[in-house]
Amino acid sequence: MSPSCAVSDPHDVTWIREPAHEPLDDNDAALKAIREMIKSGRRAPLVELLKRWDPVDVMQLLTRLRLKQARKLFQWLPANPSIKVVAELRPEFRSLLMEESTLEQFRDILAGLDPEDAVEILNEFPDDVADELIARLLDVEEIGTRGSYADDTAGRVMARKFVALPEDCTAGAAVAQMRAEADRIRKVFTVYVTDAAGRLTGTVEVGKLLLAELDTRLGDLMNRDVIAVSADTDQEEVLRLARKRDMRTVPVVGGDGQLIGRVTPKQLTRIASDEANEDMLLMSGVSAEARSDDTVLRIVRGRLPWLLAGLVGASIAATVVGSYEDQLAEAAILAAFIPVTMSMAGNAGLQASAVAVQGIATGALWSGDILYRLLKELLAALFNGAVAGTLLGLLVLSASFVVPLDAPLRLALATSLSLLCVTTLAAMVGATVPIVLDKIGIDPAMAIGVFITSSNDVLGVLIFFLMATTFYLG
Repeated sequence: MSPSCAVSDPHDVTWIREPAHEPLDDNDAALKAIREMIKSGRRAPLVELLKRWDPVDVMQLLTRLRLKQARKLFQWLPANPSIKVVAELRPEFRSLLMEESTLEQFRDILAGLDPEDAVEILNEFPDDVADELIARLLDVEEIGTRGSYADDTAGRVMARKFVALPEDCTAGAAVAQMRAEADRIRKVFTVYVTDAAGRLTGTVEVGKLLLAELDTRLGDLMNRDVIAVSADTDQEEVLRLARKRDMRTVPVVGGDGQLIGRVTPKQLTRIASDEANEDMLLMSGVSAEARSDDTVLRIVRGRLPWLLAGLVGASIAATVVGSYEDQLAEAAILAAFIPVTMSMAGNAGLQASAVAVQGIATGALWSGDILYRLLKELLAALFNGAVAGTLLGLLVLSASFVVPLDAPLRLALATSLSLLCVTTLAAMVGATVPIVLDKIGIDPAMAIGVFITSSNDVLGVLIFFLMATTFYLG
């Protein structure tokens, strides 16, 4: 157990890390001091004190306070770093969040807050913790509604707080309304314009609104070319749209076109981080749900399928090599070039697929320029393959002066051409497969890693032996 950092404060409050389900009497003095600070409304010094505490200790404190005080302290605490970020970095913090006593305390805290505030706070939690809390708060209508949306959708991450006004509202009245809503909606970038039924008809940027004459109608100011997403839109698609259209916030509408929420800049940043982490795990051949504190069974369940898929690919490549047993027996030197060919195929495929996945994720890869980009990949792969093949051929010829080689010129030609073909084909496979997967609704990041590496290993070995049989052994 390690004590938290003390601060220069009249109460000089410190906290000692508590074992699971074992409150320590040594923390009673700290609890008493903090309760007095909450009761007397000393927010600034208390927040300053807790900023220096370890997040795990702060969470333990919240579970030890009486509900009313815990709720007030939780509202006082600064938003950054978010609970979700800390949970990703600290396995012990995530474990504490999932403890029954912590979940019960947070259920009671959230149940006593304004539903809109509670939903925003839930967005700060890791998904598994948020799901547990939602299940305990289904009787709160707005929180239960959040739980009705599928994971990783706009409805799951949207904020329900926004400024929506009718077209007849004036700029002056809109500014007054923004001021009135300032405490409830801390940051407003866009004012939404709706009709009598609450359907979204336009948007007005705050900067434009502030510069307008006070008696100007919002209907005359608004941008009617409004872009919105439905609540069941995948969050990655929301992020792609926001980047493509340079949108700071993305409005979310229901099935009848009514405005029901907005995806804020903070959530867009979090989506980008989540998607990047998911893609990184998938590209490494690991389940997207993998966490550093996973149990052994969960680790095995998340990784074994990918390893078995790699085993299948490697077995096919081994079968191809075995089918050329006679050629290897006739010229054992060919075996020395198998790892060279497989490595070049894997590297070329990974490079091309990584660029394709990045382009799809950022929205930089459009349907209209796919053929152009594939042509560029082809030309670049041909050039890279020609350079690599030439160097390998020269290396073979140079080695023939030191090591006796049978028909070194033909061997150099066979290895050079195989490297040219392998590099080109692997790059085209790597560039094309992510695009195809994206078109059929599969995460293109799955193309990187096991799939690309295994398929290019098989193709690389097959091409190598075809070239060797044709130009060296033929």
